[in-house]
Amino acid sequence: MTEAEKVRARRARDGSIGIIDTTFRDAQQCLWTTRMTAGMMWPMLDGMERAGFEMIDFMAPVQFDVCVRYLQENPWEKARLFKTKLVDTPLRSYCRSKSLIGFGVMPDDMVEMWIERLAANGFSVVGTLDALFDVDNMALSIRHGKKLGLHTVAALVFCQSPVHTDELYAATAKALVEKADVDGVMIKDSGGLLTPDRIRTLVPALKAVMGNRPLELHSHCNTGLAPLVYLEGAKLGVDQLHTSIAPLASGPAQPSIQNTMRNLTLSGLRANVDLATIAELSAYIEDLAAQEGFPLGQPMEYDVFTYKHQMPWGMANNWRSQLREQGLEHRYDEILEEIVQIRSELGWPIMVTPFSQIISVQAMLNVVSGERYRNVTDEIKRYALGHFGKLLAPVDPDILDRIVANGSPGIPIKPKPLEPARAALERAYPNLDDDERILRYMFAGSEVDRMNAAGALNVTATLGSPVEALLRGLQKRGTVRHFDMKYKQTHVAWRRH
Repeated sequence: MTEAEKVRARRARDGSIGIIDTTFRDAQQCLWTTRMTAGMMWPMLDGMERAGFEMIDFMAPVQFDVCVRYLQENPWEKARLFKTKLVDTPLRSYCRSKSLIGFGVMPDDMVEMWIERLAANGFSVVGTLDALFDVDNMALSIRHGKKLGLHTVAALVFCQSPVHTDELYAATAKALVEKADVDGVMIKDSGGLLTPDRIRTLVPALKAVMGNRPLELHSHCNTGLAPLVYLEGAKLGVDQLHTSIAPLASGPAQPSIQNTMRNLTLSGLRANVDLATIAELSAYIEDLAAQEGFPLGQPMEYDVFTYKHQMPWGMANNWRSQLREQGLEHRYDEILEEIVQIRSELGWPIMVTPFSQIISVQAMLNVVSGERYRNVTDEIKRYALGHFGKLLAPVDPDILDRIVANGSPGIPIKPKPLEPARAALERAYPNLDDDERILRYMFAGSEVDRMNAAGALNVTATLGSPVEALLRGLQKRGTVRHFDMKYKQTHVAWRRH
């Protein structure tokens, strides 16, 4: 039975909402800068397996980047080893259009190689996104994923602009169904920009063109509206919600599974997740955060300016820190205002990787230099000339002239097709397997060598198991003086006296 068939069977059986967990990927990326090591995650795996998640959003290219460069962990080894524990819960990864690490576009054969390595290393679900909604770019990885037996999801990044209408989202979903037979569709609200009013029109527009494919909803709590948006989406027929486990939730991360479950239940809806197991995992995360000095997710205030600049909160926070180091923090709001203007001039690009970084750098250059577009980055020129894909709206003609005149003359006016790269990669590394070859392609210099030198993946737990964390948490509560433990397949039940 395919993943889509499982979703349909569940909805037909009891009408429940499926939960896709983001704790290991997006939640820790937003709150902990992706610094959870394999040893920190390993004690959670038994609980994650029995919690009842429909799938686990495990690793995207960002996690590969951090694993190799900072944690010195082989991401392929990590995926294979974790899959031995997460036997029945599908693991998910992503393909960012025709890019992986950085802002460059890859040849088609390297995109296909990436999908192949995901399938070979334990991933059974792949989400594909393109910030320009270029259907041909997305169809490449979707078709190859389906050929390999993966469940494919079209991740449509949400944005508020004059061109990002419900009609655009519906037309893109319809084209991906017709051209690539995608298995599911995801509303990917990376900036936390969805409102209850917009979700009430967007979900019906998508459901009308998707057939019986499942619809996912993924958002962030930047504006505080995501929990309500989730509830409204579930009422309208969203099949799967992306949540994380508090306290590694809220803030710039996803809504918590605990609050989402409560909201669903009080609204007459349901999700089949084991809250006792979630409590164990939550206690472990809280103790881990205390030990490592990691922040806990907290509700954020509503800020209308977010809907203007639309910069993802995690990036905004990092951006402010970088400006502080350069003595430019006092110009932070000025740069955000410049981002608003640049987006309108460049055809309303979505503030998601890579465009969020590209536009932010150009905004800083415009503000600091005192003359707009006097200095033009290579990436801005490539974007404006269509090297990343067909633009949704034209660039302002006067701005385009400045970009072309002041940008690098080495960037061709018309994009050229990329030559295949896989054969040359195999010749360059004849004694390596494809897992290491693609890492060598993604990471320059000695970064892979340093990762290899670190040795085998270390899964030694530094904190103990989630059960031990739960017991420590109970002991800290002044009202808990006695508790009973009943073991059944490693499940712990406790009652307060």
